[in-house]
Amino acid sequence: MPTPIFFGLNTEKQQNIFSAGLSEFAEYGYENSSTNRIVKKAGISKGSLFKYFPTKEDFYFYVLDEITSELIFSLEEKINTLSPDLFQRIVGVSILEFSWYILHPEKSRMIIRAFTKSDTNIYRKTIAKYGNREQDIYYWFLRDIDTAQFRWDRQKTIDMVKWFLKGFNDDFLTRIQQQAYSDFEILEKEYVKDLLEYIEILKVGIVN
Repeated sequence: MPTPIFFGLNTEKQQNIFSAGLSEFAEYGYENSSTNRIVKKAGISKGSLFKYFPTKEDFYFYVLDEITSELIFSLEEKINTLSPDLFQRIVGVSILEFSWYILHPEKSRMIIRAFTKSDTNIYRKTIAKYGNREQDIYYWFLRDIDTAQFRWDRQKTIDMVKWFLKGFNDDFLTRIQQQAYSDFEILEKEYVKDLLEYIEILKVGIVN
């Protein structure tokens, strides 16, 4: 978390520091990021940066908190425009999320880097920090869906879809990192196409 000294800075200087961190973490991720490059971009000394944030990790999570909160707020504003059908709602949320990615590519690259599965300490800390929040948001997005056509218990059905989405998203994030995709309009088409195919399997069932 930032120190009180950071919040005592004027808004422009706070934004310059935030933007420098965002640019660095989006391009290099946490592990390969450099505080030397960050302070150079921000126009401050390294000593000043560590007066504002005790560690690089504190700064990283401050930036990640800001952009994930912005994304969630954007989705929450539009959630009432989506269909009450479970699967249409899931696709709709995905399209809204990619629409935000298209508008904010740098922030999106940082989010994708942060949540792509890896054998690193910072990834484990990220999942520990955001895992429960992600689950709460999922249930909130589906709070008013139409359950009239459900064959099975509502909670079990929603949980099953949650587990599917978790695996699907983890796999997708890993693939786009490996292929170094950066065009979010192309990614959206690929993601939705694959998602719809798997949703059809879920809807119809696996066994004849």
